[in-house]
Amino acid sequence: MGATILPDLGAEILIPFCAVVGIAFSLLQWVYVSRVQLSPARDSNSNSAGKNGYNDYLIEEEEGVNDTNVVQKCAEIQNAISEGATSFLFTEYKYVGAFMVAFAVLIFVFLGSVEGFSTSSHTCAYDETKICKPALATAIFSTISFLLGAITSVVSGFLGMKIATYANARTTLEARKGVGKAFIVAFRSGAVMGFLLAANGLLVLYFAILVFKMYYGEDWGGLFESITGYGLGGSSMALFGRVGGGIYTKAADVGADLVGKVERNIPEDDPRNPAVIADNVGDNVGDIAGMGSDLFGSYAESSCAALVVASISSFGINHELTAMLYPLIVSSIGIIVCLITTLFATDFFEIKAVKEIEPALKKQLIISTVLMTVGVAIVTWISVPSSFTIFNFGTQKVVKNWQLFLCVCVGLWAGLIIGFVTEYYTSNAYSPVQDVADSCRTGAATNVIFGLALGYKSVIIPIFAIAVSIFVSFSFAAMYGIAVAALGMLSTIATGLAIDAYGPISDNAGGIAEMAGMSHRIRERTDALDAAGNTTAAIGKGFAIGSAALVSLALFGAFVSRAGIATVDVLTPKVFIGLIVGAMLPYWFSAMTMKSVGSAALKMVEEVRRQFNTIPGLMEGTAKPDYATCVKISTDASIKEMIPPGALVMLTPLIVGIFFGVETLSGVLAGSLVSGVQIAISASNTGGAWDNAKKYIEAGASEHARSLGPKGSDPHKAAVIGDTIGDPLKDTSGPSLNILIKLMAVESLVFAPFFATHGGLLFKL
Repeated sequence: MGATILPDLGAEILIPFCAVVGIAFSLLQWVYVSRVQLSPARDSNSNSAGKNGYNDYLIEEEEGVNDTNVVQKCAEIQNAISEGATSFLFTEYKYVGAFMVAFAVLIFVFLGSVEGFSTSSHTCAYDETKICKPALATAIFSTISFLLGAITSVVSGFLGMKIATYANARTTLEARKGVGKAFIVAFRSGAVMGFLLAANGLLVLYFAILVFKMYYGEDWGGLFESITGYGLGGSSMALFGRVGGGIYTKAADVGADLVGKVERNIPEDDPRNPAVIADNVGDNVGDIAGMGSDLFGSYAESSCAALVVASISSFGINHELTAMLYPLIVSSIGIIVCLITTLFATDFFEIKAVKEIEPALKKQLIISTVLMTVGVAIVTWISVPSSFTIFNFGTQKVVKNWQLFLCVCVGLWAGLIIGFVTEYYTSNAYSPVQDVADSCRTGAATNVIFGLALGYKSVIIPIFAIAVSIFVSFSFAAMYGIAVAALGMLSTIATGLAIDAYGPISDNAGGIAEMAGMSHRIRERTDALDAAGNTTAAIGKGFAIGSAALVSLALFGAFVSRAGIATVDVLTPKVFIGLIVGAMLPYWFSAMTMKSVGSAALKMVEEVRRQFNTIPGLMEGTAKPDYATCVKISTDASIKEMIPPGALVMLTPLIVGIFFGVETLSGVLAGSLVSGVQIAISASNTGGAWDNAKKYIEAGASEHARSLGPKGSDPHKAAVIGDTIGDPLKDTSGPSLNILIKLMAVESLVFAPFFATHGGLLFKL
C-alpha cells in the first residue's frame, strides 16, 4: 500500500508538540488579559503605552467620571458573577459526578458480560488469523476512557467559565479607552478558552492511546474500540452542562426581562433588577461552560469515530501508526492554523470603529478555513499512503490520499457555508432580521410569526451543505470519509470557540458597565461588541449542529459495523418503528427543556415582582435588591430540571438496544439524527433573529430602526416578547439537541458488543 513520508516518530512528536504550543499560546493570551488592572490605584498611575498599551486617554476624563469608585464597583460585580458561576458549577458537578461513577460501573458490567467476564483471549472478528484481547479488557479500558473524557469535558467547561468571569470587567474598563481595546481583551480571553480546550482534548486523547497501546500491543481493533469511551464521557458531561446551564441562564434572563424591561420599563442589566446578577452568571455557565463541553464532545467523538473505522481498515491491519493517527494530526495542525489566525485579530489589524467588529470576526472564519485547507493538503500528503483501503460494511474499499484530502475539505468548507448562512439569518445587518424587526410594528404576534418562518427557512441551505458533504465524503472514503469530514469542520475549533466565547464576555461587560453606572457612551460600545457577539454565537451554534450531524452519521456507521448489521432496511417493521420513534425524540426532549425554562422563569418572575413590591426604595435606587435569592432559584431549578432530559437521552439507547435489538436501535439513531438537526438549526436561528431584531430597534442605527424605537415604544415591547420566547429556543433546546444526536450514537457504539450479544429480548420471546 505504500509507506508514509512522515515517520512514526515524527507523528509521535508532532501531535504533543502542537498541543503544548496551543497551551502555551493560551497562557500568553491570559497574561495579556491580566495586564488590565482591576485595582484603582494602579489603574490611574499606569504609564505603559503602546498598541496594546494600557494607558490611553480615557473618555471619562472629559466627563469627570474617572474616579476610583467605578473601577471598584466593576471589581465587586465581577466578583459576584464569578462566585455565582463557580458555586453553580460545583453544585452541578456534584450531581454529574455521581452519575459519572454510576454510568462507569454500567459500562464495565455490560461490556464485561459480553463474554461472561472471561479473561482468555479470542480470535479477532475482522481477522481470524490474529488473537485479540478479551472483552473484559475492553470493558476496563472503555470505562477508563469514559472517565477520562468526562473529566476532560468538565475541566474544559470550568476553565472556560473561570477565564470568562476573569475577563468581563476588564473588557468593561478597556471600553473606556475605545472599542478596539475592549474588543481585543474580549477576543483574547475567548482565545484562552479555545486553545486550552483544543489542546487539552488532543493531548489527553493522544496519551490515552499511547498508554492503552502498551497493553493491547498488536490488537489495534480492541485498542480503538475501547477509546470510544472517551467520546461518550465528553458528550455525556456536555449534555448536563448544556441543559443545566441553559435552564439556569434562560430562567434568569426571561425573569429579568419580563419584569424589568416590560413591566417596570427599566434598562437591561439595571442594578435595581434583582435577577441581574443571576442573568450575568447564566451567560457564563450556559454559553461558555456548556458550549465548551459541547464542542469538546463533538471533537472527541469525531476523532473516536474515525479511529474505530481506521482500526479495521488497512491502517489498523498493517499497523501503520502515522496513517492511523491522521485524525489527530489534522487536529494538531488545526491548532497551529488557529494560532496564526488569532494574530490577525489581535496583532496584525487594529479595530478603530464599531462597524469593523463583525467583519473582523468573520475574517477569522475565512482566514482559518483557507489556511486549514493548505494545512490539510500538506498533512494528507505526508501522513497518509498514496493508496490504502477503508472498511466499508464488510468489504475493503480502495481510497487514494487526494480523495481523503477532499473529504476533510468538504467538511471544512461546509462548516464555513453553514456559518455564513447562519450569520445572514441572524445578523441585524441583513434583511431577514430587519423584516422581523419591522413586523413588530403590528405587535408581538406578527413578530413571532415572522421569526418562526425565518427559522424554518434558515434550515434549507445548511441541510444541503451537510447533504453534499455526506455524499462526497462517503463516495470517496465510506464512513471514514464522513468521520474526517466532521473533523474537518471541527479542525478550526480553537478559532470557533474564541469567537463564540467572545459573545458572552462582551454581554457581561455591558451588564457590568450598566450596573457600575458608567457613562452612556461606554454602554453603546459594549452593546456594539455584544450585538456582534450574538451573531457569532449563532455561527458557533451552526458549526456545532452541522458537525454533530456528520459526527453522528460517522458514529452510526461505526455502530452498524460493530454490531454486525449487514444492511439497515427501512422497510422492515423493526427498523421502521425505530425510525419513527427516533424522529419523535428531539420533540420530546425539546418539550422537556422548554417547559423547564418556563417553570423556572415563572418562579423567577414571581420573586422579582415580590422584591419590587415589598422592598421600599428599590425602584428609587436607595435600597439594594436581594440578588442571592434569584441566584438560588436559578441554581435549584436547573439542577432539578436537567435530570429528566438527561435521563431520556442516556436511557433510550439502552432500553431500545436491550429490549428491541440493534436493528430497531439503528432506526432510532437515524430518525433522531434526521429530525434533530432540522429542529436544532431552526430553533437556534429563530431565537438569534428575535434577539438581534430587538437589538436593532434599541441601537437605532438606521432611519428604519429609529422609526421603530426608542426603547419602551410599542414595537420595542413586541420585540422584547419575541426575544424572550426565543431565549429557551436558542440557548437551551436548540444547542442541547446536537448533543442528543451525538450522544445516542456514541452510546450505542460503546455498548454495541453487548446489544449484539444479549440485545433484542422482546423479539427473542
